[in-house]
Amino acid sequence: MKHSFKYLVKHYSFYLGGDQPLVNWLERLRSVLGAFIGLALVLTAAKFLGELNAIADEWLMASLGASALLVFALPGSPMAQPWAVIAGNTLSALVGITCAHWVSPPLLALPLAASLSILGMFILRCLHPPAAAVAMIAVLGHVLHYRYAFFPVLIDSVLLVVAGAIYSNLTGKAYPNRPK
Repeated sequence: MKHSFKYLVKHYSFYLGGDQPLVNWLERLRSVLGAFIGLALVLTAAKFLGELNAIADEWLMASLGASALLVFALPGSPMAQPWAVIAGNTLSALVGITCAHWVSPPLLALPLAASLSILGMFILRCLHPPAAAVAMIAVLGHVLHYRYAFFPVLIDSVLLVVAGAIYSNLTGKAYPNRPK
């Protein structure tokens, strides 16, 4: 059974991003500009707040870029909604910190932190994929202070959602989604 070249390209393009939706350039630029502006504002505010509280080394949540992709590029996704972003990230930070306290071997603490944070997000109905990374970051960074879950994680998440809501609504995208 011989297939044409066109058939093979179409069939296997799935594995090379062929399943991704086509997005027009105006929407791409809107998303990229929004992520840039939103992250710049969030990080500036968080750095300022960190300096005010003399914890300038903990003003940044590293997975914020992944959260920004969801909030600015996929604002209609259930995983980009405020509850998912804020609760998912904060819960996962708490889980990661707890694992850092109680589980010594990193090869056990890392997957335990990520998997327990996923379980918690399922229970609280706040699935947010970057949040599993927040749990792992807490373990990798040996974060032992629970305040990390509130600053920077909670504050950065709230600031990102607010920036996303303002930007999206100014540029014609509804965010957050409203129940129908």
